[in-house]
Amino acid sequence: MYSDKVMDHFTNPRNVGEIDKADGVGEVGNASCGDIMKIFLKVDDKGVIEDVKFKTFGCGAAIATSSMVTEMAIGKTLAEAEELTNEAVAEALDGLPSQKMHCSNLAADALHAAIKNYRETHNL
Repeated sequence: MYSDKVMDHFTNPRNVGEIDKADGVGEVGNASCGDIMKIFLKVDDKGVIEDVKFKTFGCGAAIATSSMVTEMAIGKTLAEAEELTNEAVAEALDGLPSQKMHCSNLAADALHAAIKNYRETHNL
């Protein structure tokens, strides 16, 4: 059902937690499944994401996609991170079952919400 990568990111999630005084915070949820994701960003003065953390309440796929999207975003510029898609997150995990694709949608959406929050709070 789940790929080895999904299981690895679920059982050993990367970048879990919060960033004190985060530069950007994004939170999204899906009422139909109850998953909630919150992403915290630390951005350097060149617009590069130097740290990203997440807190997720949800199923194994939600945790795995949150972990993967943080791994994908670290070291990218904000513009590069905005290009990360729902499909790219799922593909990086070697796919998700069709009934769990909405979880990958949340991960990319949470990252995009954090970037939007960063831009708004820094008047960019």
